[in-house]
Amino acid sequence: MPDLSHDGNAAAVNSLRSAVMRLGRRLKHQRVDESLSPTEMSVLGTLARCGSATPGELARKEHVQPPSMTRIVALLEAKGLVRLEPHPDDRRQKVVSQTETAEAMLEESRRKRNAWLAGLAEGLDEDEWAKLRAAAPVLEKLAHL
Repeated sequence: MPDLSHDGNAAAVNSLRSAVMRLGRRLKHQRVDESLSPTEMSVLGTLARCGSATPGELARKEHVQPPSMTRIVALLEAKGLVRLEPHPDDRRQKVVSQTETAEAMLEESRRKRNAWLAGLAEGLDEDEWAKLRAAAPVLEKLAHL
């Protein structure tokens, strides 16, 4: 663990937190479907990245309580964005999968957010681009720890 008593490390952590939060808030406004909550979008993103899952697995991945995930899945199913199928090994369980509609919506959302972010990044010089390319894998790692 980095020594946060070192002024440079503490300042870097503070700057990173602030920048990531601000950028995240701004990215959330670049939504394709305003009827979906950020949590619903996050669940669809998890299904896209990880594949089908039970509601319990989704709850763990999304850090919400299972009853909350059950409600989220029901809302997404009503909107035609996920389907529930019987679990292959446990008849008491269901498996949640995204639909083709959700897949297309997520692709459009990624395209819109990438375009917005690319527009912002046009203001970077080549040195800043190099730093961004170097930092991207580290930020990705932090996001999944």
